[in-house]
Amino acid sequence: MLEAHAVSHFVLDAAYREASRNVFYPLHSVRSPGPPAFRSQLARDLGCLLDVDETVVAWSCLAFGVHLENGVHVVDFMVDRIDGTREFLDATEYFGDPQVAETIACMKRRHRFVTVSEIRSGNRLENAKDLLRYARQRTPLNDRVRLLATLDEVGSITIAETFSIFREVPPLAAIAWMALHRFVSIDLDEGLIGPNTVIRRAEASR
Repeated sequence: MLEAHAVSHFVLDAAYREASRNVFYPLHSVRSPGPPAFRSQLARDLGCLLDVDETVVAWSCLAFGVHLENGVHVVDFMVDRIDGTREFLDATEYFGDPQVAETIACMKRRHRFVTVSEIRSGNRLENAKDLLRYARQRTPLNDRVRLLATLDEVGSITIAETFSIFREVPPLAAIAWMALHRFVSIDLDEGLIGPNTVIRRAEASR
């Protein structure tokens, strides 16, 4: 096995440019500091989950890679978490490449392959995609304060009950933006977002 070391910025830039030619939906993200680029829809789906993961501070695409015996491998994501740790993730259909896992482990970096069954199971992915459709529609201050004040008073409220609160933007657009930016929290695993979905104030906004 070759001595483990990271690939150059030239290689990373080439991988990023190649992936930038692809178009996968939804187009927008909220935790990526720059324009994201994905090599597959599966990687894009994993990016959606990272955007709604409350332990994630930020993630970057194709920002780290390693030399292998038969070439190079650039990981799909570099993820920074709230606890200060950094993790590298690859989206994969079934099994990851053991050589990639061993090489990155030799560098004392955290890495794992995330399988399609993990990414697309349950309701979380579909809910994340629905929310991300509104990632660029900011909730105005007046509507934001109205909802937060209501939650401070009653503790929780259903989506249907918020319709009279919002006056400047459509309720679902407002709620989605506030959920993505951690003003409010929604259970994304219980079921698909609907009229009876419960909204609470996020811990980070208290």
